[in-house]
Amino acid sequence: MKGLYAIYRKEMGHYLVSPVAYVVVGVFLFLSAYFFNRLLISLFQRVIQVEMATAQFGEAPPFDVPMTATRQFFDIASTLLLFLTPMLTMGLYSEERKRGTMELLMTSPVTDTAIVLGKFFASMTLLAIMLLPTLVYFVFMYLHSDPAVPWLILPCAYLGVLLLGGMLVSLGSFFSSLTESQLIAAVLSFGAVLVLWVADFSTPDDTGVVAAALRYLSVFRHYDPFTRGVLDTSGVTFYVSSIVLWVFLTIRSLDSIRWRRA
Repeated sequence: MKGLYAIYRKEMGHYLVSPVAYVVVGVFLFLSAYFFNRLLISLFQRVIQVEMATAQFGEAPPFDVPMTATRQFFDIASTLLLFLTPMLTMGLYSEERKRGTMELLMTSPVTDTAIVLGKFFASMTLLAIMLLPTLVYFVFMYLHSDPAVPWLILPCAYLGVLLLGGMLVSLGSFFSSLTESQLIAAVLSFGAVLVLWVADFSTPDDTGVVAAALRYLSVFRHYDPFTRGVLDTSGVTFYVSSIVLWVFLTIRSLDSIRWRRA
């Protein structure tokens, strides 16, 4: 446990002085704020159209702006994570290998499991810090909306974002452990997630076993229930299993490095 905490503290210190971390967090907050603002403007225009239709033709179906804005915002947040998470993970191991500090880790009294988990938890902490300011958006919407913001949805939605981010972080960590090039690690990570994303769209009407397997492997199909406030156990199982799998493969990758250098 001491070794894990030492790696975690080292990685958090690295993030605090890394320009890449500040750039990724800044870009995420800027884009999320921009899209949230554009989303509210478009929904406000839609409300005006509904009110005009109601005045002209009578009763119109109710339109829940806070619920719609919440769901669409978390859809946007998941897409932003798809593009930005590889930038957070690309240097976790590749930079260590390029600078030659991987040998120090391999010869230190720290297990491969402690190294991988320490780096993973540090990345997840940064991800949580990156998501935390987005709560301000919902506070703003709460003060300026009727009906009120569906607060009960937010815990499930943020849990879904963290689980999705955890899977992306663990996958990116694995690819970072395979190469000395941060660019190659980022491209491989992004490409792998993109394949899992579009696999669901390539077989929309197929009923075969392969199509069902591809739909199950879709990372965003399991994410959708969380944005509706539904704690889907199959989604939790999928993300947790994926995180465990990629963390395990990363440990095995470090073990192979230790074996080659022995």
